Amino acid sequence: MEKGLLDGIVVLDLTRVLAGPYAGMIMADMGATVIKVENPNGGDDTRKMGPFINDNSVYYTNFNRSKVGCTLNLKDPEGKEIFKGLVKKADVVIENYRPGTMEKLGLGYEELKKINPQIIYGSVSGFGHTGPLSKRAGYDIVGQAMGGLMSTTGWPDDPATRVGTPMGDVLGGLNMVIGVLASLVNREKTGLGEKVDVALVDSVVSAMENITMIYQSTGRIPQRIGNRYESIYPYDSFPAKDGDVIIAAGNNKLFAILCDVMGTPELTKDERFLEAKDRVANHAELRKIVSAWSSAHTIQEVDEILNGAGCPASAVNTIDRMVKDPQIAGAREMFPEIDQPGIGKLHVTATAQKLTRTKSCPRKAAPLLGEDNASIYGEYLGFDQTKLSELKAKGVI
Repeated sequence: MEKGLLDGIVVLDLTRVLAGPYAGMIMADMGATVIKVENPNGGDDTRKMGPFINDNSVYYTNFNRSKVGCTLNLKDPEGKEIFKGLVKKADVVIENYRPGTMEKLGLGYEELKKINPQIIYGSVSGFGHTGPLSKRAGYDIVGQAMGGLMSTTGWPDDPATRVGTPMGDVLGGLNMVIGVLASLVNREKTGLGEKVDVALVDSVVSAMENITMIYQSTGRIPQRIGNRYESIYPYDSFPAKDGDVIIAAGNNKLFAILCDVMGTPELTKDERFLEAKDRVANHAELRKIVSAWSSAHTIQEVDEILNGAGCPASAVNTIDRMVKDPQIAGAREMFPEIDQPGIGKLHVTATAQKLTRTKSCPRKAAPLLGEDNASIYGEYLGFDQTKLSELKAKGVI
C-alpha cells in the first residue's frame, strides 16, 4: 500500500477502550507506525467487549486496525526499561490512564523527555492533568454530563439525554490527534517535544460553542429544544409520509426558496418570519406550516424537491440506510473492508479525512495480542528469539 502523510512517524500507543485507540487509529490510517503496547494478561479491555464474531471483538478490531501490536508488562522493572528503549526510537507516546498513573510507573512525561527530548507525549483523560478533579476516573457519559452537552440534548419535557454515540470520547481522541500533529510540526522548527494534555470534559465544553455563548452573553440558560437550533429556523426535523426529514433553511435566501416550494411565498413578508430571530421566536407556528407541507410527501420527495431548488434537506437515516447510502458508503468510501483474523471480511468505519496525494485508510487488520512481538522488539531493540522466550517466560511480554 502507498505511504501515508505520517509515514516514518513511530507512535507508542498505550491506550485502551475508545478515546485513545481512536486517536491512534487516525494516525495509523494516515501511515504512522502505531505500535499498540498491551498488558500480556488480556490486553485492551475492548477485546472482551461486543459485538463479537466468532468470539472476536468487532469493537477492538475497528479502533485498532492499521496498528502493529506487542505485549509488555509496564509494572515489571525489566518491562519499564524495555519501554524506555522503545521511547528512544519513537516520535510519539499516547496514553489514557488516570493522571498520575504513568508517573507512579516512573514513565511520565518528565521522565520520558529525559530519555528522548523530542518525544511528543499525548494524554487523554476524563478531567486532564490539572485541577481538583484531575485524579478522578472519567468516562464518555461523565464528559457529556459535566460538559453541558446532556443538558441541551433531548426534548423539553424529557430527562437530559446522552448523545447516541460516545461523542466525549470521540472529541477527546480528535483533540489529542490535533495536539500531537501540531507538536510534530513545532518540533520540526524547535527540535523539542511537547506534552499534550486533553480532557474529555474540556473536549465537550469546547464543542458547545454558541450554546455556551448564549449564556455568557445574555444570562439565559439554554434548554433542551429537540432537533431545532437556537439561532435559525426552520432548521429541524419534520414529518414525512414514511419517516422523518431534515429541513435546514439557514438564512433568508433559503427560507424564501422553501416558501416558494411550499407554495407560500407570502410567508417571507409575514412579520412573524421576516428575519432569523423572528422565525426562531415564532418557531412553533412556523413548524405547523412546514409540517403540513412535508407530511404530504415522502422522504425522497422532500429531499429531491428541496435540494433540487437549492434548500438543504435530507432523510433522517436509520443506520441500515446510512451504511448503504451511495454518497457515504460509495463515493466517500466510509465503510472499507478488512480481513481480520478470527473474524474474516469485515466492513469497518473509516476516518473522515480524504486526502488528494495520499490515502488515509485501513492499512492492515488489528493485531492479535502480542502478534508483532518478534518483529517490533527485533527491529527496534535487537532482541533475538532466545531473548523473547526468556522475557515471555518471566511474564515481561
